[in-house]
Parts: sequence; C-alpha cells; structure tokens
Amino acid sequence: MNVKRSLLDTERWQLRWTVALLLCSAFSGYITWLFGLGRYALQFAVLLHAVSGVLLSVLLVLYLWSHFRRTLGVRRAGTLFSGLLAATLLLAGIGTGLYLTLYGQTENTRWLLNLHIACISLSLAAGLLHLIGHALSYDIKRRQRQENPWPSSKDLSLRHAALWLFMPALLVFAAGMAYEAARTPYQTTPVVENYTLPYGEHPFRPSQTETYHGGFIEEREIARGEDCAGCHPDIARQWQQSVHRHAADDPTYVTNINLLSDKQGIEATRYCEGCHAPTALLTGQLSAGGQHGGIEGTAANRDGVGCLSCHTIDRIMHTRGVASFRYGSPSTYLFEETRNPIATQLRHWLLRLNPKLHRREMARPPLASPELCASCHAQFMDKDMNRWGWVKMQDEYRAWHDSPFSGHNREEFGRQATVTCQGCHMAPELADDPSASAEGLVAGHYFPAANTLVARHFGHTEQVDRTREFLRGNKLSISIEAPNRKDATQTFQALDESIRTRTEAPYFYYLGETAELNIIVSNRAVGHNFPGGTLDINEAWAALTVTDAAGELVFVSGALSGDEYAELAVDPAAYFYRSRPVDRQGQLVWKHDLFNRVGEAEKRVIPAGKSDLLQYRFVIPDWVKTPLVVTATLKYRKLNDRYARWALGEDYAPVPIVDMARDTLTIPVYIRDPVPALR
Repeated sequence: MNVKRSLLDTERWQLRWTVALLLCSAFSGYITWLFGLGRYALQFAVLLHAVSGVLLSVLLVLYLWSHFRRTLGVRRAGTLFSGLLAATLLLAGIGTGLYLTLYGQTENTRWLLNLHIACISLSLAAGLLHLIGHALSYDIKRRQRQENPWPSSKDLSLRHAALWLFMPALLVFAAGMAYEAARTPYQTTPVVENYTLPYGEHPFRPSQTETYHGGFIEEREIARGEDCAGCHPDIARQWQQSVHRHAADDPTYVTNINLLSDKQGIEATRYCEGCHAPTALLTGQLSAGGQHGGIEGTAANRDGVGCLSCHTIDRIMHTRGVASFRYGSPSTYLFEETRNPIATQLRHWLLRLNPKLHRREMARPPLASPELCASCHAQFMDKDMNRWGWVKMQDEYRAWHDSPFSGHNREEFGRQATVTCQGCHMAPELADDPSASAEGLVAGHYFPAANTLVARHFGHTEQVDRTREFLRGNKLSISIEAPNRKDATQTFQALDESIRTRTEAPYFYYLGETAELNIIVSNRAVGHNFPGGTLDINEAWAALTVTDAAGELVFVSGALSGDEYAELAVDPAAYFYRSRPVDRQGQLVWKHDLFNRVGEAEKRVIPAGKSDLLQYRFVIPDWVKTPLVVTATLKYRKLNDRYARWALGEDYAPVPIVDMARDTLTIPVYIRDPVPALR
C-alpha cells in the first residue's frame, strides 16, 4: 500500500508539470500551425514550442512509466487500449518533434511535420477517450463514496489549465512586442552624404530599379551571401563559380565601369550597377565620395549579383531591362537585422525548424519567370546617357518571347518544347541541400552560358568545362551542302527517265573551275538569337577550310590572322555574327563604351529556330590531288582580340575559342575531258 501511495504521489507531481508543458507546447504549436510566422510573437511561439516540447518529452516518458506501473493490474480492455494508443501516438509525436528540432525541415521532409501534428492531435483525442472510458468504467461503490476517478489529477483544476494556457500566450506576446520595440530598423537613406540626382528626382536613374519603400537599402539588408551559404553550401559553391558572382569584379567590367565613371561621373555608373553591382546602387554609394562595384574590397565587388539580388525581387517593373525590378521587403525572421553570431545561429535554427516563411520570402513569384531575367538581360539607352536619343541594345527576353520555345509564337514546336530561361540556364543539379527535391536536385546556380573568359580568369576550371560543354550541347549546327551540278551524269547509257527513282546527281569539281559552296548555320536550340548578350564584343564566326588529299591548303576563310600586332584577330573577311555599334560621328564603338553609341552599322544574328545561308567561291588549283576535304566550323569566343587586349591590359591572355559545331564533306576532283565523250 505504501508503494502504491508513493507511486501515486510521484505520478501527481509528474502529471502536474506534464500537463503544464503539454498545454504550453500544444498552444504554441497549434497557434503557429494555424497562423503561420508572419509576426515576431509567433516566431517566439515556435521557439517556446521547441523548448517546451523537449522538456515535455523527458517528463512525459517518466510520467508514462510511473502511470503504467501504478495501473498495471487494471483489467478494463477499452481503457487499456485507449491508454496504450494515446501513449504510442504521443511518443511518435515526440519522436518526430525531436527530429525536427534537431535537424529541421527540408523539402523532402515536409511530410514529417504533418505526421508530427497528426500524431499529437490523435494522441490528445485518444487520451481524452481514455479518461472518459476510465470514468465510465469506475465501479458503483467508489462513485457512491465520491472518490475521484482520476486520483493522480487531484492537484489539477480548470484554473490551473487556464493559467498554463494564459502564461505562454502572455509570454510570446510580450516577447514579440519587446523585440519589435528594441530592434534597429533598416536605414532608407544613402550611404553617401549629399547624394546627387543628375538624372531627375528618382534616386536610382538611369537604372530602372525600384525599392519597396522608395528609399535606399541598407548594406546588411542585401549583402548576405555568406549567411545564405550557412544552410545552402552546395548552392553557394555553384554560385561562387558563376558569372553572376563575378558580375562586378570581372576585369573587363572593371575597365569599362572605370571608363564610364571617368568620362561621365560616378552617377552615370548607376546605369550599369543595377545589374552588375546592385549593392552599390541600392545602398546609395553611386555619388561623389562613394565607391562603385568595380572597386576591390567593397561589398558590391565581393557579391556581384548575390543571393538576395534575385531572391528578394518581388516585382518586375517592365521587360525593357536596365535593372527593371523592384527590390522587395526584407526577411521578417527574428534577428535578421543583426550580425551577432549567436543570434545568427538562433535564427538559422528557427528557420530550419519552420521554413514556411523563408520559403515564401525567398521563392517569390518573379523568381521562376522569364521576366525576371528580362530585368537585366534586356537593355536600352536613352538620351540621358548618350546625349542623342533612345537606342535599343541587347534583348534576350524579346528574342526568346518571339522564339518557338516560349509558347507565344505560332511557330512553336509544341507545348512540350516550351523552355524558359531558367529551364536552360538553371538546369537541375545534384546537391545536398534542404531545398533539394526527392531526387536530390536543386535549380543549378552555375548559370552556364557563353562566358569562357571570367571562369578561366578566376581559375574556376569546373565552370570552364561546364561552359564549353554548354556551348557544344548541339544547340547550333553547321552543315555543308553538297554541290548541285546540272552537268553531272550518272551513266553514259541510254535511260528511260521514268524509271529513275534517285534524283540527286553526284557531286564533284573539275580542276581549274570555280567552286561554289553553300554552308547552312542553324540555331536549333538556343532559346533566343545567336549570339546573345554583348554582341559588340562577343565574337562568333564561321570558319571554312578546304584541303586536298595531300593535306595542302586550297582555301580558307575565318582563320586567325598572322599579323604580329593582332596575331589572334580573325580574318576580317570571315562571316561574323555580331553587332558593330557606331557613335554620332559614324565611328566604330569598339571599347564597349556604350554611352557613345547611337546606332549600329551592321548586326547579324540567327533567331531561334532559324538558319543562315553562307556562300563561298574559290578556284580549284591545277595541282590539287583528289579528293577535297571541306571542313566548316562554327567558332565562338567571349571577346574579340582587340577589345580583350585593351580591357584586360596586363592581365591579357588569349581568350579561349570554342568550336560549337562542325561538319565535313569529301568532294571528288576530276580532270575535265577535252572533248565530249561519245555515247
């Protein structure tokens, strides 16, 4: 009897604190499940839920053991079953809760939170049935003596329950209010004093950028790449090699932004920095006394186009480009505005514990849309910059929109062929990441495209290989048409033409005649015009070589020049795909000093899904040994040699050339008969 009394006293003590923690944990858990994490008080509720849940898990195990020992002799099947069911579900809920507390949620474990909520909810229902069943099965004699059917709950009352529910509610509300009052708000004023507005009242013009409050963004609000890397190391590693990361410290960009700053003042760099170094633009650095993104050691130079440069965009203002996005409101997680390492770790834990708010804030609707890319990969210049007038420049978005891949064109290849910018340049990559799919895939952040220079300059060999592979990915083709000879014969014998099934005549050349060759270059799978981007300094061209059986060169077009000064310049007579911008005097704008550009002398591109016909003529020498071997190659390099030498200066090295497509044709060569053959 003393043992029973001792067990009952222990159980009463344990039950009192178990119920208190259970109500606290249930309240904080259900309120955040129902209302989300929009307020700081609700985030404190998540922290309270985690702490109270851990304490509850320890005390609950002790209570269940004491309760089981005390009631071991009970022979009521229904009561026993409901009690065991409640205990089992509660332990499952505790187990899933502890896992979530230690490891947090990922995209692959969203179901675990639902399981946790279901187990806890069902265990509470089963526990209620257990209590009711026990009361109903209490024997009549004990009821007559008015004995308590739940002796271990002697010290409990509705007043206690109300207090235990009220206290956590008051606690989280007070914590939220205190945090809101104590936090340091972000500044909306520019870093530079006496910030000037030479392009009108708008603080960011000529960039088209907007912010959610119309003011400036504090550096700690945007330059947080290292913070993101704490939870997303694989994605950060990919981004570190990308051209986005090096958008501001690319040595050619540094040369050009310094040129623009020297010629037109640092305020003019706002035109470029909205896309290349948004941190410098948005914080208000780009005025006299400030530092643009091309200056080494600055946050803008270090981050380039960082994580939040894209992930915080909440609206695309228009698709004409020049950084035409709106930078949205910052994250509203606890301790977001501080760099204190302890607070940062606590925020990361909170984020992993309940990433719903983070998912909503970092995956805003524009992020998956091609219009997001249009905000920077489309470009125009107004008279404010060139002192001339409105000029349209690159526009990958419009080219994609008009292509067969967008789904907006009559010539589309079918809905299943619709491909967005992200679908091509952010193809899924394997990564150990909390946002990974069930297959372990995330949207790739290497952003492969056509820039082989930047990756090589910074020693990113993996990115160099990926870029080469991307450029050689059967997106373009080049093919040599077999010569069509009207005088070719297949036989000297009489033939009834009605029985001929093959209409293609054999092809060949005669010694001494003028050869005519057609080369077809097709843009099969580039989702926009080829080439894209900076057409004035990119260099794509067709190279054709013709050799005989002895390897002697018969004809060449598109070879590198042998000139000592420009030894890596391409034969100027080659077929180029490029733009040739001019200034107001009609001179070539070759330094990418686009503020001097008023138009272009020529522009040659191949739209998506289209082809280009190139025609070559040359004489077959008498010394040729049959057959001729004709090789056509589509070549590409990021920069033409003249610009590369100027922009890279002492860092100059030959820019890698990539053979994007190739075709070969063997053509026989005959000696023409001096007299017609007798038939």
